[in-house]
Amino acid sequence: MSQASRPPQGVVNRRTLFAGATTAGALAAVAALLPSTPTEVPQAEVVPKAPPERGGGYALTDHVKQYYQTTRV
Repeated sequence: MSQASRPPQGVVNRRTLFAGATTAGALAAVAALLPSTPTEVPQAEVVPKAPPERGGGYALTDHVKQYYQTTRV
């Protein structure tokens, strides 16, 4: 009469290791697919500029100056 060989307690066998790894992978995949709740970012109020007193609205800004530099031949 032979006794069934059992691994000592506390030892992880290959089947248990793969089952745990598969479970962890499945949980990670589900967590990645779940929609996340977006955090609300407070928006700054946009204050419109007052219109110019004498009409027009053109202003020679740094951005405009840079454009003129690029168009020179």
